Amino acid sequence: MDTPTVQPGTTRIDFVMSTIRGRIAGRSLTPGARLPSVRALAASLRVSVSTVVEAYARLVAEGAIASRPGSGFFVAAQLAPMTLSPTGAPADRGIDPLWISRQALEADDDDCKPGCGWLPSSWLPQDSLRKALRSVSRAPVNDIAQYGPPLGLLPMRQLIGRRLGERGVEATPQQIMLTESGTQAIDLICRLLLEPGDTVMLDDPCYFNFQALLRAHRIRVVSVPMTPTGPDVAAFAAVAERERPRLYITNSGVHNPTGAMLSAATALRILRIVDQHGMVVVEDDIFADFEHVPAPRLAGFDGLNRVLQIGSFSKTLSASVRCGFIAARADWIDGLVDLKIATTFGAARLNEAVVHLALSDGTYRRHVQSVRDRLERQRHDVAEKLQAMGIEPWMETRAGMFLWSRLPQGADSSEWARAALRRGLVLAPGNAFSVTQTAGNYMRFNVAQMDGGSFSLIESLLT
Repeated sequence: MDTPTVQPGTTRIDFVMSTIRGRIAGRSLTPGARLPSVRALAASLRVSVSTVVEAYARLVAEGAIASRPGSGFFVAAQLAPMTLSPTGAPADRGIDPLWISRQALEADDDDCKPGCGWLPSSWLPQDSLRKALRSVSRAPVNDIAQYGPPLGLLPMRQLIGRRLGERGVEATPQQIMLTESGTQAIDLICRLLLEPGDTVMLDDPCYFNFQALLRAHRIRVVSVPMTPTGPDVAAFAAVAERERPRLYITNSGVHNPTGAMLSAATALRILRIVDQHGMVVVEDDIFADFEHVPAPRLAGFDGLNRVLQIGSFSKTLSASVRCGFIAARADWIDGLVDLKIATTFGAARLNEAVVHLALSDGTYRRHVQSVRDRLERQRHDVAEKLQAMGIEPWMETRAGMFLWSRLPQGADSSEWARAALRRGLVLAPGNAFSVTQTAGNYMRFNVAQMDGGSFSLIESLLT
């Protein structure tokens, strides 16, 4: 991991203190843990011994660490439970992304949820899942009762490798590790590659749980504007030069929330900048099966050198049978396997077997084609109805379930979300997705979750 450096306007003593505080907050230094010796820390941070001596003295004075003569310095008190770091976003829970997710998850399954990020249960292949569950239930006891190998079920990894190949990404089974979800995949990558205080670049707007997860890791977030063909390349170059982010996290298949799809020209230019600045890219490909024609993948052009690709099957198969994956170069997979063992021990063998059988069933491809066609009709119908109300989709989306739409002039999507929440309907206001809080007149609509009641409520909000 890169050695942290003193930022402009910060003294070397403050720099050392903030480094130690960050390690304590991020749990890399736990209560009672011995701190590096004065000389070792000075060498690793490239500061003088006297600077570390003074920084340690001040940390002792504030109670963060304790000195034990003859033994060194140790983390002092029991840490407070981990909380999400502040982002500066409004405290209003009606537009807080975590609150939006909670409300959508707790709503009745039969309710339409235009602010959620998944398909209705009736759109999912229930018969295939039931068939897979029955088959797995008849498997030998070890297959349903024991821990799985940390890389995950080999036939499932082989299947994912073939699916990745269809999108131009070459990965052997040894370059693929199964996870319990796409979110766990990003969490493990953050644990492997980041330390508290590191900087990560996101699209603006972006999937709001990217922001929430990075807050949990005490990561500093910067952003780049999104265009219909990927991130704004000039802005990307400027942010990379100015902020030196360690990671860039994005969707490059069907982008959430905008529905944008990466172009080959943009992908190549972005990868040149990534290479120039020594960045790493995490490419979330969770919506891959919604595409009629696959868009270019950063991981395909890069050959899994600086790009890790993640995905899961919660959007097209089941959100209850949790199974995701990470595809990456071999040395990163080794580190991720160790972290997976440390945090979850064995693999979710039962889930992996169910998902493998459901995906191997010849009906799955017919299912996703049916979903694509159905979503295409829904996007067209919902866009027409929204436009009749003066709500304009940001672009003509070619795939997926989302319409990122601009409200009529003067309308505030946050106010709409608060009013809708009072009536029991969850909407997804623009600023929940915006790092810079500049999407106040935008709303993300899930076309698969829009019914007559949703349109009636929206119409009432316009008056």
